[in-house]
Amino acid sequence: MCDDDIHVGLIVDPTVSRRTFGLMGLAAAGAAGSAAAASPVVEEDIEVKTADGVCDAALYYPEGKGKWPAVVLWTDVAGLRGAFREMGRRLSAEGYVVLVPNVYYRARRAPVIDAGFDFNKPEDRARLTALRATVTPEGVARDAAACVAFLDAQPQTNKRKKIGTQGYCMGGALAFRTAAAAPGRVGAVASFHGGGLHTDKPDSPHLLIGESHADYLILIAGNDHQQDSTIEGKLKAAFAEAKRSAKVEVYQTVKHGWCVPGSAVYDQPAAEKAWAELLALYGRAL
Repeated sequence: MCDDDIHVGLIVDPTVSRRTFGLMGLAAAGAAGSAAAASPVVEEDIEVKTADGVCDAALYYPEGKGKWPAVVLWTDVAGLRGAFREMGRRLSAEGYVVLVPNVYYRARRAPVIDAGFDFNKPEDRARLTALRATVTPEGVARDAAACVAFLDAQPQTNKRKKIGTQGYCMGGALAFRTAAAAPGRVGAVASFHGGGLHTDKPDSPHLLIGESHADYLILIAGNDHQQDSTIEGKLKAAFAEAKRSAKVEVYQTVKHGWCVPGSAVYDQPAAEKAWAELLALYGRAL
């Protein structure tokens, strides 16, 4: 699983073009018969005040009057960039207020890597390793609480609805920590090829499940499961012990990073299946 490791499959095109992702999304939406339901979206670059400083982030919400459920979207190890901006925009078009924070704000503003990033260069890998070290469990808990408070302060947020949170690679663990940081507000957690969800460390994210009041969706990449075939069973047992509703599924034919457009391992059919499962989770839990 992806914990502190940096997966090469994630870091290929950190600024995947809007047009490319838009065409992917429209094709998938057309196939699902939902393209007509998508709404125009407002996009803002904003700042969230946290206990540790000021976090730059991207905020999305549907155009027009109304209030919608809110979502905190956590990126993979390569941070806030074009691919995740497009995911935020696409999710918002489905009727959500979406916040995509820069998890590395303590070190620098997003984007933290550019199109010239080369995983094969030790100096480039070292840059990400250093940035990853700035993301600690304690810091994430503070950031998550600040993000939830920020969303609840937005006039577009429907505070009568629960908040959702989703994460990719290392962001999966951040989503778990968000649910524990704001248990009264977070109603749904989704992890896609999430890393370090169940470890033997005292701060393992799975130990926080019982502190949450959320429903969970955990989708595991086939090659991650091959590296640790026990993770599916361990997570199911943890959810059962905590008496939390959860779907834990292995996508056997895909590789770590399959949900991120622009990555070398992006798998559009499987990514669209995962997206549909996400929308179903939010539809019933928020």
